[in-house]
Amino acid sequence: MARFLLIHGSAHGAWCYRELIPALTALGHQATAIDLPSHGDDPTPYQEATLSGYADRIVSELQAIGEEVILLGHSMGGYPISLAAERLPERVKHLVYLCAYVPKPGFSLNDRRREAEEQPLMEAIQLTEDGLGWTVGDDDLNRLFYHDCPPGTVDLAKAHLTIQAREPSTVSIETTARYAAIPRSYIRCINDGTIPPSYQVTMSEDWPSERVFSMDCGHSPFFADPTGLAGRLDQIARDIT
Repeated sequence: MARFLLIHGSAHGAWCYRELIPALTALGHQATAIDLPSHGDDPTPYQEATLSGYADRIVSELQAIGEEVILLGHSMGGYPISLAAERLPERVKHLVYLCAYVPKPGFSLNDRRREAEEQPLMEAIQLTEDGLGWTVGDDDLNRLFYHDCPPGTVDLAKAHLTIQAREPSTVSIETTARYAAIPRSYIRCINDGTIPPSYQVTMSEDWPSERVFSMDCGHSPFFADPTGLAGRLDQIARDIT
């Protein structure tokens, strides 16, 4: 079966895939999740975290795995998986954007976000004193990320969320035919409270219909419906074999 490498979004870490990995394993797949620099258990100071460093971490894991993977990025993770795929395309069999930002030439992630008609995240962002990172207040976590997740999810998140460095969202990436040649799929979350569902449609509206999927959930399907998400990923894996 397939080998998955799972990349988290802003402020999260490998911990957010703790329910998805066993769900994929139950379907016969292998799955690994990693912490990007300054996230989860990684000790890198957020002031030193960069988009290029995120991609380097993914490339290092791809090299360690030593075989082609289905590379999934959630939310912000859409940018670093794209850059990593550009750098090491021979190890990426398929890209999956899970309610994620898809790079556009000359556009940073922040530029892409500003294209959306709504900005639900912006009113909740709290900058660090040095201005190099941000967090989201506890009162906004449920509304933005976990409104349809099981009891205890917000407490789990509070214990593990980290400061999100600003730099990775402020730089654009240049991709070539190396990246463009890799097949990709998009999973839209139609009740997303962070990335407007309409903008997820915009980012994937010109993709082949068979490569676009939807889930009736919010921004964290790995908590809200890990079994359903594993089923979508299993379908993607079967379609590309």
